[in-house]
Amino acid sequence: MSKRLFDWVLASLGLLLLSPALLLVALAIKLDSPGPVLFRQERVGRFGQPFRIHKFRTMRHDPQGAGPQITVGADRRISRIGGLLRGSKLDELPQLIDVWLGRMSLVGPRPEVPRYVAHYPAEVRDKVLSVRPGITDLASIEYRDESSVLARAQDPEHAYIHEILPHKLELAVRYVDQASVWTDIRLIARTLAAIARR
Repeated sequence: MSKRLFDWVLASLGLLLLSPALLLVALAIKLDSPGPVLFRQERVGRFGQPFRIHKFRTMRHDPQGAGPQITVGADRRISRIGGLLRGSKLDELPQLIDVWLGRMSLVGPRPEVPRYVAHYPAEVRDKVLSVRPGITDLASIEYRDESSVLARAQDPEHAYIHEILPHKLELAVRYVDQASVWTDIRLIARTLAAIARR
């Protein structure tokens, strides 16, 4: 089975089977704070093509988009229900739509905003962007408490760009070199196990 067919089948099943849960989460977000249910943000996809990623909104609605593009510790922008969604990773579920549409894969390097892609070294940029970005990957598992790590940094932005991002790119390159459906199945299983442990 090809990776794209694998993604499409699982995304279709996921959207169908999880639709009641998705509706409940959407209702909880609407009751918790004013604003849209979904958060959409420009990310850089395969071959450097921009796309708008789908997530459940976990922060208080800010039409101006003020504030940093990374989340640091107990960020005041996060809503009550947003904290629960982030902890359980349920906020990522709408990305099944992006997988179904072919903009993303279930497994692959996490898509970054253009601001941080500009910091990718030239020698790895094309390689990392040669595959569809994913909902989960090795870096998602290793840095599942990334905001807590950044909260301990004197300069979170600097720490992200110069410490965390280079390691994420190393993991992304490793994934691209080893990518297969079986690799994806193992990473999906590890992701689910990490969520269950929380």
